[in-house]
Amino acid sequence: MTTLDRPGSGYAALQPLSSSPGAYLPATPSTTQWGRLPSDADAPVLTVDPGTTVVVDTVSHEGILEDQGRDPVAFFAGHGVGRDRVLDDAVLIAAEGEHDRTGGPHVVTGPIEIRGARPGDLVAVRIGDLVPRTDYGVISSRHGRGLLPERFPHGNSVFCLVENLTRGIAQARATLPLTAGAGSRPVRFPIAPFLGVMGVATPGSRLSSTPPGLHGGNIDVRLLVTGTTLFLPVQVAGAGFYVGDPHFAQGNGEVALTALEAPLRATLTLGLVPKEVAQERFSGVRGPFALTDEFLVPTGLDEDLDVAVSKCGENAVAMLGSVFGMAPELAYAYLSAATDFEISQVVDLVKGSHARIRLSDFPFSTISAQEFVR
Repeated sequence: MTTLDRPGSGYAALQPLSSSPGAYLPATPSTTQWGRLPSDADAPVLTVDPGTTVVVDTVSHEGILEDQGRDPVAFFAGHGVGRDRVLDDAVLIAAEGEHDRTGGPHVVTGPIEIRGARPGDLVAVRIGDLVPRTDYGVISSRHGRGLLPERFPHGNSVFCLVENLTRGIAQARATLPLTAGAGSRPVRFPIAPFLGVMGVATPGSRLSSTPPGLHGGNIDVRLLVTGTTLFLPVQVAGAGFYVGDPHFAQGNGEVALTALEAPLRATLTLGLVPKEVAQERFSGVRGPFALTDEFLVPTGLDEDLDVAVSKCGENAVAMLGSVFGMAPELAYAYLSAATDFEISQVVDLVKGSHARIRLSDFPFSTISAQEFVR
């Protein structure tokens, strides 16, 4: 592993809470699944009413995986991290958690039942504070995957310290070395925390945590930061919402297999859009989509990246029609002239694309998540 010989930032690790004034879901072997996603056969680990705000702890898979020794204390000690800066829940899950290695690497917290949720509804996840639980993380390339597996076929992990976290996320900078070896100068880049995995349970067997789908899951859309609302189509009664794969930062594409993976404490408000409202206001839009202060964000998912972008385009045309009443041929022209289509990720078996439709281009029509959510 490549690392910098640097001291800690003085940021105290956010260990599991002993108590909470509101709804709180810790990450434990009994409240998480490792490698696969919840299905309709899984009992909820928490049940809430629509509109409830929940604080959820997430654990990163980096540092606890089998090829890293499945011992985060020893793994991170090799990079100058003392025991007090290693999360107790990461240690417990590494020791006692059951990792289904036929699935993916991710630890997901959940499922959370939302009372009254039914297939056809949309779960509206309002993303509040996303607080780093440590001041370090890991970027990995392994298993002959990533954008350039022929050039980088062997596993490589880069340990990243985050500086200035005590001053807040806006001032924080992640660091990684310019070259291997002691004394290397650091490269610094800003962090923008988000959850790579947010999804709802599916009928039947548990799905691998790696490929995303209409249920959401490992969509890895870096726009899903604090202040954004993610909409997920309910697949089973109660929704079975879950989160995982926390990131401190990611570039569009996530080309090396992972981005800067590191644990977060997430504050999320879980609302519902009734089926009738969803059909009226988002007719023809399939799969997850998001609403930020600036953009409507449709997505497209497929094993073929060309098809994923095409599906994103279809969803964007449908969204412009259902939300703003725009004619399809004019929507298509508008998208070509004014909308960025971006690659979410190319490394999760099912590739992803998302588009950024500027809300300010439609000043005659205001849109907010609250007008849909019940």
